[in-house]
Amino acid sequence: MSTIAKNQNPESNARVKAVFDDIRATRRSDFINNMWHYLAFDTDLLENTWAEVKAVMATPSALDPLTKEMLYIAVSVTNGCGYCAHSHTAAAKAKGMAADQHADLLRVISLAAKTNQLATALQVPVDPVFDADHRP
Repeated sequence: MSTIAKNQNPESNARVKAVFDDIRATRRSDFINNMWHYLAFDTDLLENTWAEVKAVMATPSALDPLTKEMLYIAVSVTNGCGYCAHSHTAAAKAKGMAADQHADLLRVISLAAKTNQLATALQVPVDPVFDADHRP
């Protein structure tokens, strides 16, 4: 259940059409997922969000595309975003994530959640060796 109605003809707006065309070209697919359709209610938000996604996720960098998708899955799970967890799991699988890698990722996510909660509950102080400002 969404908070706004999906525009049934978003590409009637030239700015939206330009973003959708760039998404298609960048992803080499005709599929425009719901995230972009729903963001199309505000062209500035749509354009800015796509520019950020394209810069981070679709531009070559020090992290390979599969690693980026797996990180996105971990953050999406942590933030409780089912939509993003689904879409980035599909993207990671399309980029070659194998079942054993997915299982490892889920183990890391669950372990990090547990140990983060324990450290928070115990208010464990940061060891000086982990603090860049206090390393010898």
